[in-house]
Amino acid sequence: MVSVPIQRIRRFTGSVRSPPMAEFSINEQNIEKRKVPPGGMLYGEYLQVDRLLSCQNPLSTSSTLVHDEHLFIITHQAYELWFKQIIFELDSVRLLLNTKEVGEAKMLTITSRLSRIVLILRLLVDQVTILETMTPLDFMDFRSYLSPASGFQSVQFRLIENKLGVKNEHRVNYGKKHYLKIFEDPKTIDVIIQSENEPSLCDLVQRWLERTPGLEENGFNFWNKYKKVASMILNRNKEDAEEDPDPNKRETLIEDWKKKKETFESLFDTNKHNALVSRGERRFTHKAFQGAMMISCYRDEPLFNQPYHLLKLLMDIDSLITKWRYNHVQMVQRMIGSQQLGTGGSSGYQYLRSTLSDRYKVFVDLFNLSTFLLPRNCIPPLTPAMKRRLSVMEELILSHAGMLSGDEEDKDDTSLTCDL
Repeated sequence: MVSVPIQRIRRFTGSVRSPPMAEFSINEQNIEKRKVPPGGMLYGEYLQVDRLLSCQNPLSTSSTLVHDEHLFIITHQAYELWFKQIIFELDSVRLLLNTKEVGEAKMLTITSRLSRIVLILRLLVDQVTILETMTPLDFMDFRSYLSPASGFQSVQFRLIENKLGVKNEHRVNYGKKHYLKIFEDPKTIDVIIQSENEPSLCDLVQRWLERTPGLEENGFNFWNKYKKVASMILNRNKEDAEEDPDPNKRETLIEDWKKKKETFESLFDTNKHNALVSRGERRFTHKAFQGAMMISCYRDEPLFNQPYHLLKLLMDIDSLITKWRYNHVQMVQRMIGSQQLGTGGSSGYQYLRSTLSDRYKVFVDLFNLSTFLLPRNCIPPLTPAMKRRLSVMEELILSHAGMLSGDEEDKDDTSLTCDL
């Protein structure tokens, strides 16, 4: 494989200054040092199957064994194993993004591992249906043994949330308490706090997006071109609305135009955007949002293929976690109704339902990009110099020929037109 020269990717992958990040923080602490014995290991020895299968100890065996408690334990232990793998993949992706350069090889590794997380989450969403084979009476037979245990106490799930980028201010309090109050072990609390203080995947993705080629004001200046076209489209929409012969329809169209104008102004004005971020309605910095928009507009260009795939994977992760939460909420309502308290002391169904809002979507801005997308025929055309920057083979050839000593001037195209 031919490596792509750094000249082509430097602006997309500039230096990053971040707090040090612990590698695979919770996983490696508990890994035993193992040696391969003479003659190797058998299947059961390598996987330590005996230890794994000895972890299912239903509490109902102290009286009369409740059949479905075994299923309940197995399902949740399987969840925790997959959570551990998700954390393992997330930590590796964060380390790859938290570097001075994110080249083509790293980008391929990042998208491959995020794809793996997506597939695991699909499995976890489907796994809820297995628990739903239990009836409410079946669950009632052993539910009393669970108190005060609660799924909220899953340390690994809280780590996943923090490592993705869920902020404390966006969380729904658990029984009017900060979520850390539910944990008692000091080591566990330290690990969770550490995950809060490290750069999250959302933090690192934003820094990466801020370095998107083409955002430079003294170069292609995508954002300036985008604002010109968007403003032109808004003006055309206003003219069309005012010229509609039907008075009722005209009033509706004008109101719709006013809302669109206000929405776009919240994006064009950095202060308004930052105010929305402070209120939790947006997550990305203004520059990161610009980068995501540019990648979405020019996703067919070779250099943006993998970045666009990465953005889609981040939305898949958010969507699947939301689906998992929803399936869990539906199952809880089916098992205990909507008025009973949870075994851990929460409001049960009511608390879980409150976690379905966008406040738990880390990459909500990527979903909302569609609000601001331009029609394909209105996307500002790339200048020849910018076209070359986003072309893998052309830049490779130019670099080897010694023709990339500096950036070519990108002149602002003021004759942007599009058919509406």
